Amino acid sequence: MQKIILFYKFVPISDTETIMFWQRTLCEKLGLKGRILISPHGINATLGGDLKQLKYYTREMNSHSLFDGITYKWSEGGLKHFPKLKVKIKQEIVAFDAADEIIVGKNGIQNGGKHLKPAALHKLVQEKGDDVIFYDGRNMYEAQIGKFKNAVIPNTTTSRDFKEDLEHGEISKFKDKPIVTYCTGGIRCEILSAMMINRGYSEVYQLDGGIAKYGEKYADDGLWEGKLFVFDDRMSMGFSDKAKDIATCETCGTKTSNLVNSSNIRRKLHVVCQDCAKIPIK
Repeated sequence: MQKIILFYKFVPISDTETIMFWQRTLCEKLGLKGRILISPHGINATLGGDLKQLKYYTREMNSHSLFDGITYKWSEGGLKHFPKLKVKIKQEIVAFDAADEIIVGKNGIQNGGKHLKPAALHKLVQEKGDDVIFYDGRNMYEAQIGKFKNAVIPNTTTSRDFKEDLEHGEISKFKDKPIVTYCTGGIRCEILSAMMINRGYSEVYQLDGGIAKYGEKYADDGLWEGKLFVFDDRMSMGFSDKAKDIATCETCGTKTSNLVNSSNIRRKLHVVCQDCAKIPIK
């Protein structure tokens, strides 16, 4: 049996090169594939492989003084969804161009928004109703196939575009409202919520564990609609057999969650149903 794990942890790493070599050696030993990014602020990874080997990997991580206590998000898939193993050192584990805006301690980012578990999110919405604004911490191409209901979708194609969107985009009209940021696994909202607070947003929350953890608890019976964009060969995943297609095929107009990458550039993905995908995109 094979699985995919998604995880991150914000923690100060003084010797990123040693951690990089350790991670590469460990993953090669276990036959895992995927992507691991390491920076002075922490680690961010998606890995696929045999369930037994992934469990061994998580035990090794938990035994390390820097990486114990990580929350892992598990999903269907495996080695076939990753062409190879990539382990890299970066200035940021998410490229917001905001390395100087976050304060990272041993317990994570210290100046971000308040974490909300999925059940606490529902409670907030019940208490404050339509005053609660959902802000998608992903890029536009990800939100095409799935989002929280009535969410504000940023005008962004890369994470670096968020500075402009926070200052002049639609979300900037709601600085005095309770805002819940969300993203795939929670990592982008850690940074994004700090950026929002730095710009005067008064009541900022972040969905703890991201869409992935929310989907584990509520699947398609809550506030989420559509399917989740993922950064591997699967491209998308549903949380249950009730997952809806909310995007529209660019060619024929039917509802679909099928994505086609004609240029090998992620931000230029096309929403095209499987029938129309057989026709070359010009």
